Amino acid sequence: MVKVEFLEKGKIKTGTLDFDNVYFYKELKYNLFSVSQICDKKKNVLFTDTECLVLSSDFKLLDESQVLLRVPRKDNIYSVDLKSVVPIKGLTCLFAKATIDESNLWHRRLGHINIKNMNKLVKGNLVRGFPLKIFENDHSCVACQKGIQHKASCKAKLVNSISKPLHMLHMDLFGHTNIKSLMKKSYCLVVTDDFSRFSWVFFLATKDETIGILKTFITKIENQLDYKVKVIRSDNGTEFKNSVMNQFVWNYPYWLQPLNRLERSILNWDL
Repeated sequence: MVKVEFLEKGKIKTGTLDFDNVYFYKELKYNLFSVSQICDKKKNVLFTDTECLVLSSDFKLLDESQVLLRVPRKDNIYSVDLKSVVPIKGLTCLFAKATIDESNLWHRRLGHINIKNMNKLVKGNLVRGFPLKIFENDHSCVACQKGIQHKASCKAKLVNSISKPLHMLHMDLFGHTNIKSLMKKSYCLVVTDDFSRFSWVFFLATKDETIGILKTFITKIENQLDYKVKVIRSDNGTEFKNSVMNQFVWNYPYWLQPLNRLERSILNWDL
């Protein structure tokens, strides 16, 4: 701010209005009008989009409904108390804009709420202690960006890489079931061929029987179809992940997957 000293102080008289304590500044190119000084003389001041009107003290409003906002005068300043104003329609311009840091701060305080919803809280004056400002979003919240990001989808294979039976076997074991079978079995082992979608179902009394059944089944099915098992695919269950199973399938590529197509089909069974 530049400090400018005035050269002279005087009084200006017009036909119907006098101005006291008028300061003359040589550096100023325009005449500054003191609204508070006019009001001290019990006059009324009205501003329009084209001019400023000084009205007599006898002037009165014909319709009070035309008053959109009343601002009290304090210390020669007309200040708007936004805490007591519920902004509607055109009054929203009275709100100051919050800085980016302030917007991000309240965005995190309110649980990463949407910026549009934050402005709705301000306009409706719905939260006590909430700053009455217009918040802006610069899309810099890392947590929100990670929350809305999506994994890139894998491209669909036009040609199936499985060309022979037993090339890939999907297998899964589920249980313990609440109702046992007629042979008192509580577990069920399902093996599905990826090429033919043919499935084999084995009932087990305990999980320990898994390795014995698989040894017998794979040996038998390889001799029967004259094909070799290339890949065994299953979840990360302990019935498949153990030292005995590792010794048996050491010559098969062994894939572990959290939830494969076979498990999704098993979940649809009505047990």
